Amino acid sequence: MKYVIPFLGLIVLFACREGNKENEVVEAEREAIVKVLDTIPQEPKLKTFEGLADTTFVRLADFSDDFAYDLRYATENNFLKAKVYDCAECYTRVKTAKALIAANKDFLKKGVKIKFFDCYRPNSVQYKMWEIVPNPQYVANPDKGSIHNKGGAVDITLVDMDGNELDMGTDFDYFGKRAYHDNTDLPKEILDNRKLLKETMESHGFWSIRTEWWHYNLSAASNDKVANFKWECND
Repeated sequence: MKYVIPFLGLIVLFACREGNKENEVVEAEREAIVKVLDTIPQEPKLKTFEGLADTTFVRLADFSDDFAYDLRYATENNFLKAKVYDCAECYTRVKTAKALIAANKDFLKKGVKIKFFDCYRPNSVQYKMWEIVPNPQYVANPDKGSIHNKGGAVDITLVDMDGNELDMGTDFDYFGKRAYHDNTDLPKEILDNRKLLKETMESHGFWSIRTEWWHYNLSAASNDKVANFKWECND
């Protein structure tokens, strides 16, 4: 019996050592997994509007990842044939962003979403545009400014969940009767698409202008001041 107890002690000691080795292996594997996960880019966490005044300018992509973008004035693919933004960003006032997100939720239920051509436009950019096309029929006089300069206007269309644009009858910034809201001499598909866009946007406090199917102003932003806030470009 006197030999049995030390023998049992050795077994317990060996088992503890083996258990410790297993724990060390598990811990090493866990640390290795954590290191691998740390190298994988994480989706940025969306911001909230908490504590922000309705007139604060915000980058829309920081608050929703459900939109699409083709910001034409950051390219030469526009009626000006000139790049007037230093980089492509979509900023609006907080109240405009809230209304856009709410409208987009309704669009998503129908399998489509908003795509932006233009958002807030600094007044200095309005002056650039006026220098190229000094015609109030196409460009708002920068001395007075437009609702784009107030952060309350957007130029948009709709795309399906694969990014394909719905047929609206013309391209963005087409200046002709085919782009008019009251032009009903168009195929039913086009009229239905425009109706979906217009009725949904209007139900969230936006109003359109007769000659541009893509342009929407937030009613609550009409009395805001023209601004020249400029965003930073990271490129």
